[in-house]
Amino acid sequence: MASLDQVSIAILLGAVLVMAGILSSLLALRFGAPLLLVFLLIGMLAGDSGPGRLRFDDVRTTYLVGSVALALILFDGGLRTRFQSIRAVLAPSMALATIGVLLTALITAPVAKYVLDLNWTEALLIGAVVASTDAAAVFLLVHAQGLRLRPRVGATLEVESGTNDPFAVFLTLMLVELISAGQSSAFHVAMEFLREAVLGAIIGVVGGRLVVLALNRVALPQGLHAPFVTTAALVIFGAAQIAHASGFLAVYLAGIIVGNRPTRAHNSVVTFLDAATWLAQIVMFVLLGLLVSPLRLSSSMVPAVIVALVLMLVARPVAVFLCLAPFRFSWREKVFMAWTGLRGAVAIFLASIPMLVGLSKAYLYFDVAFVVVIISLLLQGWTLAAAARRLHVALPRTDRGPRRVELDLPGQLELQLVGYPVRPKSLYFRRGLVPSWSKPTLVIRDQRILSPAEADPIAPGDYIYLLAPPEKAEALDRFFVDMPPSSAPDPHLLGDFVVSGEHTLGELAEIYGVAVGEEQAKLTLADYFDVHLDHAPKEGATLELDSIVLVARSISGGRVNVVGLRLPEEEEAKTPPTRMAAFRRKLSELWSQVAGI
Repeated sequence: MASLDQVSIAILLGAVLVMAGILSSLLALRFGAPLLLVFLLIGMLAGDSGPGRLRFDDVRTTYLVGSVALALILFDGGLRTRFQSIRAVLAPSMALATIGVLLTALITAPVAKYVLDLNWTEALLIGAVVASTDAAAVFLLVHAQGLRLRPRVGATLEVESGTNDPFAVFLTLMLVELISAGQSSAFHVAMEFLREAVLGAIIGVVGGRLVVLALNRVALPQGLHAPFVTTAALVIFGAAQIAHASGFLAVYLAGIIVGNRPTRAHNSVVTFLDAATWLAQIVMFVLLGLLVSPLRLSSSMVPAVIVALVLMLVARPVAVFLCLAPFRFSWREKVFMAWTGLRGAVAIFLASIPMLVGLSKAYLYFDVAFVVVIISLLLQGWTLAAAARRLHVALPRTDRGPRRVELDLPGQLELQLVGYPVRPKSLYFRRGLVPSWSKPTLVIRDQRILSPAEADPIAPGDYIYLLAPPEKAEALDRFFVDMPPSSAPDPHLLGDFVVSGEHTLGELAEIYGVAVGEEQAKLTLADYFDVHLDHAPKEGATLELDSIVLVARSISGGRVNVVGLRLPEEEEAKTPPTRMAAFRRKLSELWSQVAGI
């Protein structure tokens, strides 16, 4: 009976710790503190050196929980990544995720060698452990601090933090193997990396497509779709690891495949995974905090602080500027991406690998990684919003998104029912606009269900439900939030190549002779972009209008303010694509065929 009581006490204490972490997150969000730091501190306070006096040194359990948590985090990140949004940033992101991680480790290693009195291989292991950024840390802090980054900067950071973990894990494992075995060759390392990357990519793509096939073909009971996808992600991760491939790369690619294909119960899967990844992160951070000994940390505190400062102020910036040199990023964007190289649980998780295999100085790697994470979260995490605004990479926040309701429709996968409350200042109420790919279906008013014709005219306070493709549902939000005030451009802009977004299609037709239907003639150019784009308008977005192409030149208040005209003569004079552009297009088409996107 005593052993049963011990199990019950362990369950109780574990649940209390997790609950404390969840409740403390409310306080952390209120004061802008990094949540990851809070969870780590909860674990430290509960450990044998804190008031809790819990003795925990089970590295194997910590590694197991960390592996599961990181697999779910990466799968969830892939699930939310739209393939269209990462095409433009794939090259710089992959450069940061591979060459950037290697450069960061190489620059950090000499400092670690001399301040910690290590040999070169051990110093490189320190660099590899702390080299990768943490996806959970980056985007948890970005969302918690209410930042809306420039699309290219945000997408680059998203893809980099999601794809640099597999390379950092590979680098760490190779160095651990080198320290354990005592010898290796550059050819062996290169072949191992190639095998892990290729096998991981194949398993991820095939596994993702099998999950999509199973979701759409197997009639699972209601409520089991989300647990099935979650366990399938772990099956893909485990299968890749057993095959000595990169399980983290495989599970991230599988998430991208599943997230970019129409599937049943997509919304419930995303919601369930969101909760599962939150719980996995909390458990992982608390366990990592339990492993830390403040008394042991004191002996290596000063050298670890030096390593952390060199990593943040020298290694990461140098790696970012070198990797992004071939790409057209401004110096402000590069500085911000260098400062956003947040370290989180990934570094501490990687530092537990030497402890798991029993390397000498294993606790030194763990303690250094822990100090680096703490300093990174304190310095970079708390100043992230200020840095984004000072460097002008943060866009103005619009009103909070509307309360969107999404309902899957049994029997088909192409459309779902999306519902919104109608606000008096919304674009939909003021202009009556909805995208061409959506269809109003029903209206709820005073607890009565009406058709759109019966409810006409729509009144504030109504709830309207529209049919829309699942992957475009989020793009409907901009029609149901309060319209921000927009500054009108010079009304005399109507000229040969540039027009105001407030001019109508009918006025454009009179001057340029384009064919416009009677129903569309009253639409302004800004309305035309809102109706026909799949997403919120961005500078450079194009739409065809008869024989000319409209180009969004300026955005104000979330709408197109100035429109450029690309006349037919311009199309004829357009230069042929370069070889590099043609190669990228073919590569993109090949990936689309393989991934089924």
